[in-house]
Amino acid sequence: MAEAVLRVGGLCRSFGAVRAVDEVSFTLAAGGSLGIVGESGSGKTTTARIVTGLEEADAGEVLVHGRSRTGRARGRAERLARAREVQMVFQDPYLSLDPRTSVRAVLAETLRLHYPGTDHPARIAELLDQVGLGTRAAEALPRQLSGGQRQRVAIARALAVRPAVLVLDEAVAALDVSVQAQVLNLLADIREQTGIGYLFITHDLGVVRCVTDEVVVMRHGRIVESGPTAQVLDTPQHAYTRLLLESVPRPGWDPERIAAARRAL
Repeated sequence: MAEAVLRVGGLCRSFGAVRAVDEVSFTLAAGGSLGIVGESGSGKTTTARIVTGLEEADAGEVLVHGRSRTGRARGRAERLARAREVQMVFQDPYLSLDPRTSVRAVLAETLRLHYPGTDHPARIAELLDQVGLGTRAAEALPRQLSGGQRQRVAIARALAVRPAVLVLDEAVAALDVSVQAQVLNLLADIREQTGIGYLFITHDLGVVRCVTDEVVVMRHGRIVESGPTAQVLDTPQHAYTRLLLESVPRPGWDPERIAAARRAL
């Protein structure tokens, strides 16, 4: 059993009367890949934002390599150290990139912030190569790149600080199917090369099956099922997991029956 890089225990988060995250606990092995799946409103993105530090939990704990990330960071140095531990790649890279800033400048800004005084040009070239972008892309603005290229830039920026955990929040949902496959293959290669741990937040069970070792199924802020990905998807134990699988369009798919089953659940 691989050592855990990320441990999440008893996370709770409420927004008014809504319990968005309710006693959520899971473990991500070093170099592992864990999927969190569920429909909109299941709490998966709020959980991811707590793990990255973009949201504060009302209760519970997040540990990376045994170090707690609970509570506010004390001072700039601790904030930067926490940011280096866990990085996030969002669904729409165009919104997370400055449209006026070239790829090279985006990466240089991140490196200057975290590693002042180091050889940035060499590291930038290394990152571009790592995500399959040539040096010509370095001078491009986001609007001059395709959606898949922009997502590669976002991944490169996240990898720049050598995080222990990379959180991918619907990171391929906005891409064409063929481009999705390219990015997922890239992520698999990076994981093999670096030993980084992935936390995939997605509604796409096909993505989960392809790229995760373990999966957590969330509904109404709670985990309803978890385990090895193949086991959960091939022999689901919870009615909600079965409903998610049955909701995937295929020959003989009956949306009215699925809707009735959803109302009855």
